[in-house]
Parts: sequence; structure tokens; C-alpha cells
Amino acid sequence: MIHLPYMHPLFVDYCTYFNGNHDYFECHEVLEEYWKDIAPGDKEHVLVGLVQLATGMYHWRRHNLNGATKILRKAQKNLLTNKASTFLHPFHFPLLEERISQSISQIEQEQPFQSFTLPLIDEAFERMIAEKIATLTKEDTHFLLHKHMLRDRSDILEARAQKITEKRKEAEC
Repeated sequence: MIHLPYMHPLFVDYCTYFNGNHDYFECHEVLEEYWKDIAPGDKEHVLVGLVQLATGMYHWRRHNLNGATKILRKAQKNLLTNKASTFLHPFHFPLLEERISQSISQIEQEQPFQSFTLPLIDEAFERMIAEKIATLTKEDTHFLLHKHMLRDRSDILEARAQKITEKRKEAEC
């Protein structure tokens, strides 16, 4: 059996959030976790480009047009550089690239936010994403717009505190 890295649950979640409820913040969170597992520190990795894509869409939705344009251009460059990556195999790449270009153009013309879906061509993957989308809860637009400020961060803060404690213990040894 051939292992397809885009079948990883975190990659599936990224595509589910992107195409389902357009929760770009959550897209960023899950794919960054996957990237940190497989290519930590590799800023040129294709997963970074996909994280940047979600981040750019999040900025656009929040009316941060300069930030959105900059990060979407970085995403576009990364994805073009990595277009042969296995991670991009489930997508119709020319259409994805076109949608990113259109978004950049719309932002530069100061048009209102407009989501798009990742163009999927792997039928089994597309079915998997559709099944997961059907289980998503409808998110309030206000929450999606301000999620980085409204989410419960207690687990993140607890994990950071634990890492600090571990580093202190290592330093004492």
C-alpha cells in the first residue's frame, strides 16, 4: 500500500475546514501542526505554502488587505515552487493557482472578501472531505472573523508553561 501524505488526518482536516466552513484559522492550526511533525523549520516546505494560503484568506476576511496580499503572494510563490509535491496531487493545480491569482487581484481592487474552495481531483479524497464537511458545525461569522482572539487558549498556555518547566529542569541538570 502506498502512503499518500495528503491522506494524513491533519491534511484532511485542513481541506475540510477550507472547503467546508471556511475556517481559515483552524486550517492554519491543523496544517502547522502537521508541518511541525514532518518538516519543522523548513520554511520552503509545501505545507508552509498551504498554511500561508489559509492565513491570507483569514487576513482578507478581516479586511487586512496589505497582509492578505503579502501572504497570498508568498503562498503562490511557495506552491509554484513545490507544484510537483505529492501534497498537491489531490488538487487541480492550475485551477488552484488561478483562484489564488484571482483572490490577489480582488484584494488589490479592494473588493469584498470572497472565499473559494480547493479544487479537488482525487475522487476518494474528495469523498472523504465531503463526508467530513457534512459533520462540521455551522460557525458564527463573527467567531470566524475574530477566532484568534475568541478561542479558548488554555491548552496552548498550559503546553507553553510545561515546555518552560521542562527547559528549566534540563538546564539544572
